[in-house]
Amino acid sequence: MKVIICGAGQVGWQIARHLSGERNDVTVVDSNPELVRRATDTLDVQGVAGFASYPDVLERAGARDCDLIIAATHSDEVNMVTCQVAHSVFGITRKIARLRASSYMDPAYVDLFRRDHLPIDVVISPEREVAEAALQRLAAPSTFDTESFMGGKAQLLGIALDADCPVLNTPLRQLTDLFSTLRAIVVGVRREGRLFAPEPGDQLFAEDQIYVFSHNEDVNRTLEIFGKATHKQERIVIIGGGNVGLAVARALEARTDRVRTKVIEKNRGMAERAADLLERTIVLNGDGLNADLLDEADIARADAVLVVTDDDKTNILASVRAKQAGCKMAIALVNDPTLVPLMSALDIDAYINPRATTVSSILRHIRHGRVRAIYSIGDAEAEVIEAQVLSTSPITGRMVRDIAFPEGVLVGALMKGDKVVKPTGDTKVEEGDVIALFALSSDIPEVERLLQVSIDFF
Repeated sequence: MKVIICGAGQVGWQIARHLSGERNDVTVVDSNPELVRRATDTLDVQGVAGFASYPDVLERAGARDCDLIIAATHSDEVNMVTCQVAHSVFGITRKIARLRASSYMDPAYVDLFRRDHLPIDVVISPEREVAEAALQRLAAPSTFDTESFMGGKAQLLGIALDADCPVLNTPLRQLTDLFSTLRAIVVGVRREGRLFAPEPGDQLFAEDQIYVFSHNEDVNRTLEIFGKATHKQERIVIIGGGNVGLAVARALEARTDRVRTKVIEKNRGMAERAADLLERTIVLNGDGLNADLLDEADIARADAVLVVTDDDKTNILASVRAKQAGCKMAIALVNDPTLVPLMSALDIDAYINPRATTVSSILRHIRHGRVRAIYSIGDAEAEVIEAQVLSTSPITGRMVRDIAFPEGVLVGALMKGDKVVKPTGDTKVEEGDVIALFALSSDIPEVERLLQVSIDFF
């Protein structure tokens, strides 16, 4: 597949890294020659320096025979014009654009991106994706990472194991015997910085970070088995009243269980806008790093603080200050992946990487086979892929134990009809089933081969 990626920032670079590693023909376009050089020096891609919306630049990038264009520059308007030029001049059949401004996402303007208006096939909204990720973190407060699969019937849980975890030093196959009715499988383990798919004889140790695929009804029991207490969150403080903070606050207001939410926003205009749009949420105008303002927000009694300003350092410092003031849980928005190792050292419970959520959304629309969802783990080290099993897929009609999955791949769950089941070696994979697979990045091309009929990537 020939792909043009417009924008060589973190999102564009990560997408290029994924696709070039899977032997696709990738060309990266950016107006900054240094970013283009970084991509061509570190990845197996071609590069073109220039404005992505210019027809001659796209021509040089090979738009005449391109299968897919991904517009992920810093400008919404450049991304939209790029897709228009790709459609009108070059007839590129598939166009994906990242759009940040909430106005473009307003349901009142849903016709804007029709083929006869602005021909964009898939619109990715980072703010919407990040707000959803934040709500999922809040829903599972004792995890450092979580993602929903199979229509909300299954969850991927990232759990950091403490020394008092009751199942340490126990082979994973024994966990199956001890908790035979538990619909949960450990699919990934990060130990001393290395992520791997565990074998049945592997044991878990303190300070391991594990990824567990669990039936939604068994999430609380799964957390308890791995030594994590579950508690209801009734008081939440959000620092940052921009689009993300506002979207989370509105979602919390819409919940049937009453959650007491307070929003702290430094910019007066944005604070007033948030106050106008929210009904039951208290909005405070001021600096989220100010100890007196945190005290006014009653941070010591808060079950969680969610820090989602547009500055990583502010998010980290505000999270630390809130925890020191007595807040039970802190979730920080962090754009820079090099800051993530600081999270546990600073006692920050969970983080959200907006670039990773955007990358996951884009990958979901370009994978081969009937892919329904994708979640990128760590620094593009692995993915959880949810896909429908096709009639002529190599895995159809075979027992799980008889499928030649690579060593870095584990089956997390199967959905037969509307029922999610825990897969065992005797489970038969049938046409129409939905399968969730944990796969290390190096094994993703083989996973795609097992899932697809042919090159039917849409």
